[in-house]
This record gives sequence, C-alpha cells and structure tokens, in this order.
Amino acid sequence: MAPAAARSETAASAVSIEVANESGAEVDEPALAALARYVLDTLRMHPLAELSVLLVDTDTMADLHQRWLGEPGPTDVLSFPMDELRPPPPGSDRADRADEPGAVPWLLGDVVLCPEVAAKQARAARHPVADELEMLCTHGILHLLGYDHADPEEHATMFGLQDRLLGGWRAGHAAGRDRKATDDSG
Repeated sequence: MAPAAARSETAASAVSIEVANESGAEVDEPALAALARYVLDTLRMHPLAELSVLLVDTDTMADLHQRWLGEPGPTDVLSFPMDELRPPPPGSDRADRADEPGAVPWLLGDVVLCPEVAAKQARAARHPVADELEMLCTHGILHLLGYDHADPEEHATMFGLQDRLLGGWRAGHAAGRDRKATDDSG
C-alpha cells in the first residue's frame, strides 16, 4: 500500500504543507495539515513557507532518534529545521510578503511524528490519539521556529504558546462541529 499524503495550500495563505504517512497507522492527514496551517497562519509566517510533516513507525523513529540525537529507542516527535524562519514580532504584519518581486519559498523543515508512541502517550494521558498528535505536531512546528524548553523561562514561553495555539484550534473546531450539528439537524 502506498503511503497516504495530504497537501494543504489555499489562496489566502500560500504556505505549502505536505503530510506523508509512512507509519502504517490510520491518521487523519488532512486534519494535521489543517492544524499546521492554523499554527503557521496564527504565527503570521511567511506566506511562501513550506513545511513537511512525516509520520513514521517506531523502528524508523528509533533510527532517527539514535542517528540525530544519539538516544536509543523511538520518541514521539523530532524536528529538522531548514531555513531559519522566525515569526514576526507581535503587532506587525507577516515578516515578508509573497507578492514582493523575486519572492521565493522558504523551507521551514520537517516535523517527524510517531503515531505508535503518540498512541501510548494518549492512553496514559487518557485523551484521544488525535489530540496527542495535534499537540506533538504543534510542538514540532514551534521547534522549527526556534522555540525550545531547555530552561524554565524557555519552557514557560514555548508551552504557553503551544497551549494557546491548541486552545484556539480546538475552540474553532468545536464551534465548527456545533454549527454542523445544527445544520444537520435542521
């Protein structure tokens, strides 16, 4: 069976997001692409940015974890930044505009997720696997953008932003589900 892939790109925001599922696990790739778009749009990232999200099995994740971090066993998420892109300062417009002459796409990098590890963590936390994958995807994107959690101040900043992004995403989706339920019942 060929790996599933989802591509997300809209006219309002030309950010290119590709999600490829090579894990063998059933995952809603379009939903992950939509979440990634929401995160990047909320952070007002360059409209020509490109992001790749790859879902892999535990053996592949363990190999990547060992090769790049020197740590044994699979992990939940790894981020591999490419171009050094940062969100624009609060209150400003996007850092760069796609309509400028000579504008070229910027590669944010790759976020690699392991659905099997996410499923174990979701069971332990007693929430849906989709919620865990959303959190891990958001976490990975923030790492691509230079956020870290090595010291207490960085940790508070990164996890605070992660919580705000996920809260906004989930509130928007809950409102959408409520509207759909009303539309379906009428």
